[in-house]
Amino acid sequence: MRNKQNLRLRIPPFVTHFICSELKLKPSSSLTNHPLFTPRSTHRTPKMVVFKRKGRASSLGYHLFVLLAQGLFVGCLLGPLKADSVFSSISDSLYKNRHAAEYCAMYDICGERGDGKVLNCPFSSPSVKPDGLFSAKIQSLCPTISGNVCCTEAQFDTLRAQVQQAIPLLVGCPACLRNFLNLFCELSCSPNQSLFINVTSIKKVDDNLTVDGIDFYVSDDFGEELYNSCEDVKFGTMNTRAIDFVGAGAKNYKEWFAFIGQQAELDMPGSPYAIHFQSSVPESSGMELMNVSVYPCDDTSLGCSCGDCPSSPSCSSLEPPSPPKNDSCSIRLGPLKVKCIEFSMAILYIILVSSLLGWGFFHHKTERRRPGSNMESLLSDSDTVDKFEGDSLQLKVHGAQVHLSPVQGFITDVYRRYGTWVARNPIVVLCLSVAVVLILCLGLLCFKVETRPEKLWVGHGSKAAEEKQFFDSHLAPFYRIEQVILATKADAENGPPPSIVKEDNIQLLFEMQKKVDDLRGNYSGSMISLGDICLKPLGEDCATQSILQYFQMDPDNYDIYGGVQHAEYCFQHYTSTEACMGAFKAPLDPSTVLGGFSGNNFSQASAFVITYPVNNMIDETSSGNRKAVAWEQAFIKLAKEELLPMVHSRNLTLSFSSESSIEDELKRESTADVVTIFISYLVMFAYISMTLGNTPRLPTFYLSSKVLLGLSGVLIVILSVLGSVGFFSAMGVKSTLIIMEVIPFLVLAVGVDNMCILVHAVKRQPLEFPFEVRISNALVGVGPSITLASLCEVLAFAVGCFISMPACRVFSMFAALAVLLDFLLQMSAFVALIVLDFKRAEDNRIDCIPCIKISSVSLESEGVSQRSPGLLSRYMKEVHAPILALWGVKVVVLAVFSGFTLVSIALCTRIQAGLEQKIALPRDSYLQGYFNNISEYLRVGPPLYFVVKDYNYSSESRHTNLLCSISKCDANSLLNEISKESLTPESSYIAKPAASWLDDFLVWLSPEAFGCCRKFINGSYCPPDDQPPCCIPEEGPCGFGGLCSECTTCFRHSDLDYNRPSTVQFREKLPWFLNALPSADCAKGGHGAYTKSLDLNGYETGVIRASEFRTYHTPLNKQGDYVNAMRAAREFSSRVSDSLKIDIFPYSVFYIYFEQYLDIWRTALVNIAIALGAVFLVCLVITSSLWTSAIILIVLAMILVDLMGVMAILGIQLNSVSLVNLIMSMGIAVEFCVHITHAFSVSYGDRNQRAKVALGTMGASVFSGITLTKLVGVIVLYFAKSEIFVVYYFQMYLALVLIGFLHGLVFLPVLLSLVGPPSRLVSIDEMHENESSGLSQLS
Repeated sequence: MRNKQNLRLRIPPFVTHFICSELKLKPSSSLTNHPLFTPRSTHRTPKMVVFKRKGRASSLGYHLFVLLAQGLFVGCLLGPLKADSVFSSISDSLYKNRHAAEYCAMYDICGERGDGKVLNCPFSSPSVKPDGLFSAKIQSLCPTISGNVCCTEAQFDTLRAQVQQAIPLLVGCPACLRNFLNLFCELSCSPNQSLFINVTSIKKVDDNLTVDGIDFYVSDDFGEELYNSCEDVKFGTMNTRAIDFVGAGAKNYKEWFAFIGQQAELDMPGSPYAIHFQSSVPESSGMELMNVSVYPCDDTSLGCSCGDCPSSPSCSSLEPPSPPKNDSCSIRLGPLKVKCIEFSMAILYIILVSSLLGWGFFHHKTERRRPGSNMESLLSDSDTVDKFEGDSLQLKVHGAQVHLSPVQGFITDVYRRYGTWVARNPIVVLCLSVAVVLILCLGLLCFKVETRPEKLWVGHGSKAAEEKQFFDSHLAPFYRIEQVILATKADAENGPPPSIVKEDNIQLLFEMQKKVDDLRGNYSGSMISLGDICLKPLGEDCATQSILQYFQMDPDNYDIYGGVQHAEYCFQHYTSTEACMGAFKAPLDPSTVLGGFSGNNFSQASAFVITYPVNNMIDETSSGNRKAVAWEQAFIKLAKEELLPMVHSRNLTLSFSSESSIEDELKRESTADVVTIFISYLVMFAYISMTLGNTPRLPTFYLSSKVLLGLSGVLIVILSVLGSVGFFSAMGVKSTLIIMEVIPFLVLAVGVDNMCILVHAVKRQPLEFPFEVRISNALVGVGPSITLASLCEVLAFAVGCFISMPACRVFSMFAALAVLLDFLLQMSAFVALIVLDFKRAEDNRIDCIPCIKISSVSLESEGVSQRSPGLLSRYMKEVHAPILALWGVKVVVLAVFSGFTLVSIALCTRIQAGLEQKIALPRDSYLQGYFNNISEYLRVGPPLYFVVKDYNYSSESRHTNLLCSISKCDANSLLNEISKESLTPESSYIAKPAASWLDDFLVWLSPEAFGCCRKFINGSYCPPDDQPPCCIPEEGPCGFGGLCSECTTCFRHSDLDYNRPSTVQFREKLPWFLNALPSADCAKGGHGAYTKSLDLNGYETGVIRASEFRTYHTPLNKQGDYVNAMRAAREFSSRVSDSLKIDIFPYSVFYIYFEQYLDIWRTALVNIAIALGAVFLVCLVITSSLWTSAIILIVLAMILVDLMGVMAILGIQLNSVSLVNLIMSMGIAVEFCVHITHAFSVSYGDRNQRAKVALGTMGASVFSGITLTKLVGVIVLYFAKSEIFVVYYFQMYLALVLIGFLHGLVFLPVLLSLVGPPSRLVSIDEMHENESSGLSQLS
């Protein structure tokens, strides 16, 4: 993916680089347990496998894993066997051991095995004094041996050549290396060899007696200290411990010795005879335990780094890793543990309920005795405006006068004049308004849709986006991932699924692989295969991650290698057996190709995970990426049409994905819900038509219906959306698929409310009034509240523009303009259409066919002109309002609503940040199963890179020691700190120490690693002895001498400054290191593992602009895990950067998609506060009443909090989509409040009576025009195919509608009846009395 939607959340760690595996080994069992090494009589096939030594290719395999460990023991024993081996017991008559000081147990070479391994002579003879040159050579490798020796010079040269394989692994910890070398030096050349070695068996080879088995007496103290000094030494290239290679992951020194002492079969690495380690000597044998000096890893003279030796004094003084943070406050009440916020809300609720009960008990009688009034609302059925006196802000209504605020007065005046004008000129208004919108629609010619996930979900200026750009441009873009998961099904009784490691399943996998290998994708007429695009780190083989790699990806090898037994053997020995090496010449960690297992029980795995890494390019439009896309499309088609039937026929499951799958599925989603959206529009259109019309009466239905008016309203909504999209398209803003699907629905849901309110306001006007007066009065009555609600909605949508995520920001921009245009069109075009429709009805013209006119007699006979209240209006006046006026009901309402709000506050802390990828996809997408399987089966975490900027490698800089983790590096260096953090993975989310190109480069340069950095006499690079041109496998076994016999190490100790290269040396040898192939003689070669770990552009100046150190996150299963892992990595990098004064940042492929969630709560609170503030200011400006604005603000805040509580209950996550919904919900919720509040403010009487009047006049409109219209449209979304529609639009908007309805028609009237603002309506008589009183006082 580059991981485009937060999709590559569980990428297998090996896939980052060809040799980056997570190594977790069990103690090795004998090599003879492998089916290849069993006697022929018991082997499943009669063939004998012979693995021949390979040149460049075998690199970290055969030689590095086993010869590296077991071969060391035979440093003095190698040679070919030319006759059949004959085992015989040693007898006193044939051979007599002599155990005494200065005596040897074995000396010289007496034979060879058929595989070239030499065999020692079992002669007990006095030790030999070497000459001066030979003695110096021995001292250089074995400083503990002086004087006489028990080895010839040829034996010592062989020993030296073999130990060079281990030196690069252990040289980073000098104490471990010294102890390790001492063990082999004592075995091979100690002058007192016979005191601790006893030859127990011999065999005859070519008439010569040779050693076939020995007992090696080693003290427990030496073994324990040896193991302890090497236990934590890292092998950086593989992100694991060196003991996994030289000891097969031994857990203690006994297991290590048992692994080393195994006798190897022909052509297999290891000792040619058995070595039995003993920790006690026989009595009266004259022998003693080998107990040469051993150095702990914290030895001051041979000190190791903190990463290799955590017990080092310099490390123990450092701050220990911080324990996991527990951010939540909690209180323990007996056995219960309660969060502080939950406890606080409970106490607050108890106080609130107690206060309400006290109020109800002491004040309800007073409330019931308050005098009433018969004055009605401004918006009652008998509303009429008698006179509007010029510019005075006083509106007279049936003997009462409404005192309006300056803004309200201005708006009222505008609507009064505008209503009269539009009633007289409806055609002009309709044409002008439609013309303006059509001009905006011309911008649709520039319409473009953005489908790239990184452009939709990553904000401009994103830190993660900048870091990704830096990583891709200076190092290498993360490669594309194609993945298949083949799994078994659970049994019928819901037990665990059976193991998939069976012969039939592996054979099935071979069949599937053949189809993938034969697959071709068509790119511009060229047929593209996997081999054309796959990652090939070494050689010509793809780095496919599959269990088939244990068989070299060749089905013919299945039976030859031993079938399932071979695979199970490789699960435990993949680092120590060449037969387990992948075809791409690297070891394969079973945890990357198996899934559904626990611990290291790989054989119980229930899934095969097959991953195809494909080369990626920075430029997404490059031919390389387009070729990959062509192959990926063919791959998905193959999986659907051929692989799925194959798998299902075997009663298995198959899930799959490609790099381009998510983008393709998102595009498909754009058409997945077209039918659902269309049905939603039809349902809302039908409801609008019925709502706008009068009570259906069959004889006059064709006159009173409003089908044409409803259709016109829907068209206005469509025009407003098209105008918004056209405007922004002309401005160069790309649209998104969700805009085209959701915004029309939202605008329709919002706009329908105003349509209903406008039509109902006109219908409430007395018919005896002139038509212009009726339109004018209707706009004066509801225009201010519609304006207030619409402006609040526009501002709430506009606040979403502050969200950084592009998809949500663009959505908010489009929605805000669409709602604004819809409001303007409603107050212009729709009002004009109302005028035309009412004139049609009064002119007795049929709805939908206005050209047909009927006689007026039939209309009058049916009484169409009569205005009788509907059933809903009667319910609101006669049932709903009186019930809410009861004091007991008020107490219950306040207690219930405040209680739910307090509960919601407590629940808000349970809302998780994130957005599950599968929710954004269609329900029937094949990726749904893939994401489920990813979470269920993968046991590895995504790769994590710590990127260092501007590393100064010059001698004058301390950067090298501040970064590295080998001997003499700073204790608080970057790599040591990473190693320390890996000790607490539960809080750091770092699984293991980092692979370090710098450590391996410094070791590769070291004179101790004499098989690595070498040069010819002419100064050019000389490869290790087991690589061409030093070794040509086709010309016979690789030996010593020949072309590279004159090669010398690059440096002597005197050439280096405290084992560190100079600036010139670093500059010259770094390219050598990066081009050096790893092999048995030098496992530290950087080619493949570190080829793309550095940016060498301009490095000649002494500064490397970018380099990375690679490790892995722990397995991440939930969205919260990804967010916490990213946060922990950034906090760690920030701390280390500040400490070391080096610019360091963490990078992982999923960071770019999860960065938004690091501060999503802060972003949410800030934007919600801005939206609430904007709504409050609009209300304050229009109403000029702080009291009224505060009540609306309180109710809106309660609706918002309750909605968040429902999110917590339903498990809806907090992300940019839900945040936009929360912000928009405030705009939509305003409609449930402002109309009731406005009606309350222009009613006369006490608060109880005014609340009843407000419900009687506007309750029915709010319920039918706002609640039901939204409810009808929302319910249809339940049937959407896209999960994101169901979760974030159906569930959230359904909750909003229900919560808004309850607060607007239940809680708000009760609140107004208790603490509502004073009425703006004053009787004229009372006003005259006040005026007379004032005049008399003046006189």
